[in-house]
Amino acid sequence: MKDTAVTSPEVEAVLKWHEALNDRDMERLISLSDPEIEVGGPRGSGRGTQLLREWVERANIRLEARRVFHRSETVVVEQEAEWRSAETGEVSGSQIAVSTFAVRNGLVASVLRYDSLADALRVADLDGSGETKRS
Repeated sequence: MKDTAVTSPEVEAVLKWHEALNDRDMERLISLSDPEIEVGGPRGSGRGTQLLREWVERANIRLEARRVFHRSETVVVEQEAEWRSAETGEVSGSQIAVSTFAVRNGLVASVLRYDSLADALRVADLDGSGETKRS
């Protein structure tokens, strides 16, 4: 049985965003993102769908959602991240990654990577009680 939190519009938007990223469907990914989307991580951030497009092309990454935490417009996702070689398609690295998403008006308005789940939850002012159940 699906937890009602999983069907929240914010969580659904973030999971659809992951699907588009993993399908390498750039137009769908852009359509699910705010035109002024903030994209960033520990080394800084920037804005706009052109930056998102450049990051996707450069990173060649797949992000599989493992754990999802949600409150209001904020969604924190612990992900299995996998990078592939652009030349061979072979996996070149993998690790657990954590990203926070802000969803506004049904669109992903920001995606920011953090070094740990604890850091992301702290910044998002969430704790483990906000975890959604996925079936």
